[in-house]
Amino acid sequence: MDDRIIDPSALSREPHVEPEDAKETQEVKAQQALLNDVDPSLTDADQVAQALNVDPRTGLSSDEAKRRLDKFGPNELASAPPVPKWKKFLQQFQDPLVYLLLAATAISLVAWIIEKVNAAPGAEGEALPFDSIVIVLILIVNAILGYMQEAKAEEAVNALSEMTAPTSNVLRNGRVERINTTDIVPGDILVLGEGDTVPADGRLLAAASLRIAEASLTGESVPVSKKPATLDSAKALGDRANMVFNGTSVTQGTGRAIVTGTGMNTQVGKIADLLQSTEDEATPLQKEMNHVSKILGIAVCIIAVVVLLALAVLEGFHSVHDVIDSLLLAVSLAVAAVPEGLAAILTVVLALGVQRMAAHHAIVKKLHSVETLGSASVICSDKTGTLTRNEMTVERVVVPSGEVELTGTGYAPEGDMVSIDGSAVPENVANEVLATLGAGTLANDGELREGEKPGTWEIVGDPTEVSLVVAARKTHADKKFAHFDRVAEIPFTSERKRMSVIARNATDAGKLTVFAKGAPDVLLSYCDRIYVNGAIRKLTEGDRQDILDTVERLSREAYRTLGEAFRPLETDSLAQIPGIRTNSAGEISDISEQAEAIEAHLVWCGMVGIIDPPRTEVRDAVAEAHRAGIRTVMITGDHPLTAARIASDLGIIAKDGKALTGDELDAMDEAQLDKATSEVSVYARVAPEHKLKIVKSLQRQGNIAAMTGDGVNDAPAVKSADIGVAMGITGTEVTKQSAKMILADDNFSTIVAAVREGRGIFDNIRKFLRYLLSSNVGEVFTVFFGVVFAGWLGIKNPESVGVTVPLLATQLLWINLLTDAAPALAMGVDPMTEDVMNRKPRKLTDRVIDGAMWGDIIYIGIIMAIVTLIGMDMHLTGGLFTDRSVDAMGHDAQMVEARTMGFTILVFAQLFNAIASRSHLQSAFVGLFSNKWLWGAIGLSIVLQLLVIYVPFLNTAFGTTPLPPMAWLECIGLAFFVLVASEIRKIFLRMRAKK
Repeated sequence: MDDRIIDPSALSREPHVEPEDAKETQEVKAQQALLNDVDPSLTDADQVAQALNVDPRTGLSSDEAKRRLDKFGPNELASAPPVPKWKKFLQQFQDPLVYLLLAATAISLVAWIIEKVNAAPGAEGEALPFDSIVIVLILIVNAILGYMQEAKAEEAVNALSEMTAPTSNVLRNGRVERINTTDIVPGDILVLGEGDTVPADGRLLAAASLRIAEASLTGESVPVSKKPATLDSAKALGDRANMVFNGTSVTQGTGRAIVTGTGMNTQVGKIADLLQSTEDEATPLQKEMNHVSKILGIAVCIIAVVVLLALAVLEGFHSVHDVIDSLLLAVSLAVAAVPEGLAAILTVVLALGVQRMAAHHAIVKKLHSVETLGSASVICSDKTGTLTRNEMTVERVVVPSGEVELTGTGYAPEGDMVSIDGSAVPENVANEVLATLGAGTLANDGELREGEKPGTWEIVGDPTEVSLVVAARKTHADKKFAHFDRVAEIPFTSERKRMSVIARNATDAGKLTVFAKGAPDVLLSYCDRIYVNGAIRKLTEGDRQDILDTVERLSREAYRTLGEAFRPLETDSLAQIPGIRTNSAGEISDISEQAEAIEAHLVWCGMVGIIDPPRTEVRDAVAEAHRAGIRTVMITGDHPLTAARIASDLGIIAKDGKALTGDELDAMDEAQLDKATSEVSVYARVAPEHKLKIVKSLQRQGNIAAMTGDGVNDAPAVKSADIGVAMGITGTEVTKQSAKMILADDNFSTIVAAVREGRGIFDNIRKFLRYLLSSNVGEVFTVFFGVVFAGWLGIKNPESVGVTVPLLATQLLWINLLTDAAPALAMGVDPMTEDVMNRKPRKLTDRVIDGAMWGDIIYIGIIMAIVTLIGMDMHLTGGLFTDRSVDAMGHDAQMVEARTMGFTILVFAQLFNAIASRSHLQSAFVGLFSNKWLWGAIGLSIVLQLLVIYVPFLNTAFGTTPLPPMAWLECIGLAFFVLVASEIRKIFLRMRAKK
């Protein structure tokens, strides 16, 4: 990139006096200059803002942002162009079995043409190649159904993508707003905080201890410190300390930046090269389905070869027609036996299930994550906001001279300061309370706003910090400390467990004061003085022990405690703070790196007790998870006593249960850690690295672990967990990107509900697999046994030569089309059984189709073949169960009627099988009518079958004939025996299970 500096004289124009076209031209030129011709890192930030026509104090207006979005386009990288619909439709035919069928169809067509050409004058023959036409039509209909199913699944996945679309904070209309990242435009002011993903390239305007991980762009493994100062010379990408880049992540601090490039005009956009065109790896479930289809395909091909050999040996091939009929039958049998629509149906069922989860606030980012959800054996959850309501309220304030209670709940700044015993609050106590709350509201990044509706309030930032803002407003402490202006910050991190700011006192000659808040036991270790009765004195060991005793008392009462402290610096210059290091020019490089100087000799002023009541629904969810064999583990940064109290209230541990701390975890070796994590369910005062340790330990023990997280440092643990769960409300963008699931409501109960839904989806997958495979195996056995025993069943006419097949290829394909689509899809949305959460978690190593299911499949397939062949035999002379009324008919007419019977029995047998396949053990008559979609699919299949039997031109196409009423009784009665046989098998299985 050319590193020429922007000419300041070109940036001083007043855009509001120019015509609209000139204004737009200026913007486009400025944008192009910033992206192509200049390096904004060498240009003053104010000049960059002027060039992009934006006031850094207020940001763009909504109207202006919309106009720029229309002009510059969405902030997204280019992706591979979408596959055209016509190409997606043609892809439905890209299957080896379809190729075989099309080849056989072509052979059949050629044979019809040859027969037509060589037919004797006046001889009757087929007017049209009905076999070829019908098979092609069925293939087209099957392709249409496959296309529609895939479109439905794709639509569901796109909807999920929109739900999980990244968002970013920007300054617009003078206030911070959270918008979709794709809506960011050049000139927007980014508001960056810890855990944010940088959504676009930008020039820093301000930064406080800002560090950004740029490994994804530059390969630099250590987070880079960022400062807004203009560079004095052109630097490599990784050394541009005043620039932020799209796709990198904030690991510490805060900052603001003006967007200089979006979408493909960012640094990552220049090297993107269609980054989004990567292919997803096949999931375990998909791999197993591919394996099953492959094995079944090989088995059916072997059977097809056996059928051909049997026909050749038993019947002999006496004409080209015999060869073609046999070949067409064998290929059709292979296609009919393998459920080609299985992959599409599987995707649709998963997509529909994931949509149901999303409606209940659990947004699963990838369809295959459902497989893992149903197998979860441990759920590791944060406490705040997940197990509790995240409605932080400062209820107690404890100062050296006493203790008070603040009335009011929630975020409405309405309440009073009252003493614990109801008496008047002494003046010295009130002053210390105001000092404590003042320190808490200054060492704070939270914001409280009035909502759009009167009487409502909105929070921006961490709820704990906002609770301090609310408490300060209740007591008017915010007004008492309004003359302090922040000049520097040492941000809170999960490792430091504290935050400090340096503020300038406008009423005291600009003197500086440090205000700090944090975990009381941590913050107290930095204090050597205490504020009592309006004066500062030395902190004694007795004072220290009293404070720690108070922390324990409040923790036992389920309060979350935060300590507050301050330190007058007696100087108006940061460089003159004792112990501060400066460079040769007397400048401070990074205040956050000198916390030891800033946070030394602090003055303790008090602590607050914050109540965050447990969610009422969580206790029931924990109990439900326990019944399902799922252990709940609570991980929090709170005091161990607070953690243990909340955990016992929720039923996670017994009343006398204990919590392990992060320090105790650090002291353990791997064996000790594994033993501890197998027994302990509450962890307190933990850092993010402890979460990762806990997850790894649980996984070593064979657990399938779910882990929740919100902060940027939680991302490694969330990513390592089998089911990473990010918070949708309080979670950072980095954590959301690492997670497999996002909780839109940050509620633990939603995780349990998602596990329940995951188990239900997996059960339904097994249901339709049992149905599809047993039905298709039934078709295979019908044809195989029909050929092998053709002579005994009357299928073979003793007086004729040539091949006689039990069912036509078109009939088999029709059965496949009719019963493999609608009923299978309907079973995919079957209601969950009542015992779905009364079973132990399924192991990921367990096969989807296990030995018991294969037993069901083969058993039902054999029963289906037997009843079908019996039905055919009853309408054929010379069979075992012949109805003598057919003796008057010729064998050809008998075969048409017998095939119609077998064809219809097989269809109805598969429909009864759909009802039976809803459970491996439970009777089909339990909840018989609970799935309206299944009954609708059965009704549709019956109507379509009636059309094939009673519509004349379909009779010709499918080789059928209208059936008399008595024949229908035979069809339904024989088909019903499939359901009866299934019920008999289930009775024996239930009896064996009880033993």
